[in-house]
Amino acid sequence: MIKYLEIVVPIYNEEACLDELVARIVKLKEKMGDVILGIIFVNDGSSDKSRALLSAYAEKYKFFKILNFSRNFGHQMAVTAGLDYAEADYVAIIDGDLQDPPELIEDMYKKALEGFDIVYGQRLTRKGDSLFKRVSAKIFYLLINRMCDIEIPVDTGDFRLISNDVLKILKGMREKHRYIRGMVPWSGFSSAPLLYHRDERFAGETKYPLKKMIKFAKDAVFSFSSTPLKIANFVGYFVVFVGVLGGLLMLYFRLMTSWSVPGITAVILAIIIMSGIQIIMLGIIGEYIGRIFEESKGRPLYVVKDTKNINLK
Repeated sequence: MIKYLEIVVPIYNEEACLDELVARIVKLKEKMGDVILGIIFVNDGSSDKSRALLSAYAEKYKFFKILNFSRNFGHQMAVTAGLDYAEADYVAIIDGDLQDPPELIEDMYKKALEGFDIVYGQRLTRKGDSLFKRVSAKIFYLLINRMCDIEIPVDTGDFRLISNDVLKILKGMREKHRYIRGMVPWSGFSSAPLLYHRDERFAGETKYPLKKMIKFAKDAVFSFSSTPLKIANFVGYFVVFVGVLGGLLMLYFRLMTSWSVPGITAVILAIIIMSGIQIIMLGIIGEYIGRIFEESKGRPLYVVKDTKNINLK
């Protein structure tokens, strides 16, 4: 029986990459003649010529499906929309900047046929990444795996292939603060890595500057772990313990010796430190409360303005 494979490609201001991306995807379709291949491009509110280029390609290639968002909702929402509209036996996720080679999707598919529901791309090298980004990524994966109950593969992104069984689970997960590379292993299905060398961005600039990277990391931590709250609780108990110990020590000096704590400097310093700790703890609690507030609104994750070729395979 011929399998149906769809590729979800989130696009945000990638006009410089689209021609090369489309050419390589078309070659991939010709090469993978034993499967029905479809592409779902999700235009995440691009402000450049990406939308016009995608529309033109959709006229030429009827297996290209296009979703145009009403505005920019973010990378994870664009991937989510592509998954929501996918109806295939297998679905691959790949970014539009060509850092992850589209040709490897065929290898992922062959690996999946061995009996794996999830095949994720695991980077051996990361060409073009700065030393800071490589080091920070390693530290992040080390911390997130220590804090979470699930194992998130190191040096992986959203580049992966999933079966229809996993797809159904992801469609039912509607949280607003999404970390898809954690949601997929959370499903618990069998998985296998596909090792590869990640290329440099083909053209244009990264869509993940430091500010977005920090927000993404926060979504990962606060969506998959309650460890920050446990740390806050531990710090609270520790500070109380130190405070009681310090009070007993000063009482001892006062009653049993002729020496007492001089001046107000120590008091002011203690107040400043305690105030800082309290603000940090309130900030951690606020992150969780803020996410509860966002979820309680029940708003849609994204808004699709228009589509092309959606009913065609």
